[in-house]
Amino acid sequence: VQLQASGGGLVQAGGSLRLSCTASGGTSSKYLMAWFRQAPGKEREFVAAISWSGRSTDYQDSVKGRFTITRDNRENTVYLQMDSLKPEDTAVYYCAAETVDYSRDYTHNFDWRFEFWGRGTLVTVSS
Repeated sequence: VQLQASGGGLVQAGGSLRLSCTASGGTSSKYLMAWFRQAPGKEREFVAAISWSGRSTDYQDSVKGRFTITRDNRENTVYLQMDSLKPEDTAVYYCAAETVDYSRDYTHNFDWRFEFWGRGTLVTVSS
């Protein structure tokens, strides 16, 4: 599975961006999808995840109420709507996918379990 992330850019604090991640190849399988981010000089951290059906979501505490993860399985795409952006949201954002079976319609935030990673898209929030 190849993941292509897009939608990053430069935005002022308080602004919004929407990231997209489109999967290609192996799309007949079911995938738990997530977004992680890595700021300069910091370790990669979990941002949000969504189960294969979209019924279950999870967020890092610092983005709850500001970010929304959704997916469109017909388009093999997952989105991250980011509102009320803060300078501390500046990072490279990566989408990730884990193959799951039908019964595993839940989320987690363990990066080591995700098999597939996109290249990342840079989000810069100016103050």
